[in-house]
Amino acid sequence: MTFCKRGTEGLIYLEDGTLLKGCGFGAKGIRQGEVVFTTSMNGYPESMTDPSYRGQILAITHPLVGNYGVPSPIVKNGILQNFESEHIQIEGLVVIEETDPFKWNSSKSLHEWMAEQGVPGVSSVDTRLLVKRVRTLGSMMGVIVSGMEVSDPASYLGKRYDEIDFTYFTSPKSPIIHQNVSGSSLIVLVDCGIKHGILDELYRRGFTIIRLPCKSTAEEIMDYSPKGVVFGNGPGNPNLLEGLAQTFASVTEYKIPTLGVCLGHQIATKALGGKVRKMKFGHRAINKPVVDVTSGKCFISTHNHGYGVYKEDVPQDTQVWFINPDDGVVEGLIHKRLPIITTQFHPESRPGPNDTVWVFDRFKKMVIGNEWN
Repeated sequence: MTFCKRGTEGLIYLEDGTLLKGCGFGAKGIRQGEVVFTTSMNGYPESMTDPSYRGQILAITHPLVGNYGVPSPIVKNGILQNFESEHIQIEGLVVIEETDPFKWNSSKSLHEWMAEQGVPGVSSVDTRLLVKRVRTLGSMMGVIVSGMEVSDPASYLGKRYDEIDFTYFTSPKSPIIHQNVSGSSLIVLVDCGIKHGILDELYRRGFTIIRLPCKSTAEEIMDYSPKGVVFGNGPGNPNLLEGLAQTFASVTEYKIPTLGVCLGHQIATKALGGKVRKMKFGHRAINKPVVDVTSGKCFISTHNHGYGVYKEDVPQDTQVWFINPDDGVVEGLIHKRLPIITTQFHPESRPGPNDTVWVFDRFKKMVIGNEWN
């Protein structure tokens, strides 16, 4: 019998019938979501607050999670410096061992943070077995339970992840302005659940940023007379966002510099006539290689996506910019005639290595100096 240091039992259930019992931590409760995993060794505060994880139960493969606790939020220019959004976005967390913190800037433990925000966790389970199930059968729905008696966890399975537009929960309801006194170029960011790391990199390059709701029209975007437009990351199935793809297509008619990141890359692909497909278990880590096919250079990058673009689905008039050498997934595009670039990975790399922050420098040159091809 597993000894639970917090005296609370928990479980994780997969829709294929897999049931793993362990110890509950964080908040007591029951949540359902798509079960996914990350191989990241660090950066759990950033990952857990990444809006792209909305609707998902996250399993972390690293054996110890919680060692350095959770810091107090640091905000500059309205942008969080050590979290990716204002609160935890995942539905639940699965780890082998949830630990108590020991670090100078820790303000609370992982357990305390999750309890405060109503997010359940389960520890003392075989995450290697869990990952093998997901890798073999693909991402699937699951139920996480902490501190509650449940006789039939399958009864809590509801609507499937692919059927829900999660941008409704992560996009702002009204415009948000980050005024930048050090620069003169204004850009619009279509915010479907933007990571604050991306905001920070754009702000550092002197842009005043107007964050608009995900459902904004091209006319609403262009009312601000932006020098550039960014379609950022966000959660869920891009094939549900036909309106957003149409907005992107309409923005291209203005021929202004446009950057698509993660979900924005997928939306750009759809808008330009390509296809986006569900991946078997996605890319979620801070150590994924991508190859710039225009230079032959390889970079280590941060990923969080369950949908992908494959070479046979690339739109006409675009060229592949980056690929993942492990499975051939297209990780970036460059339009041949229009000032459009995209990356599937997260170039701001929070958390992760800084190999690809130069992508933002390239976008700045497109906006400031009309250099895009």
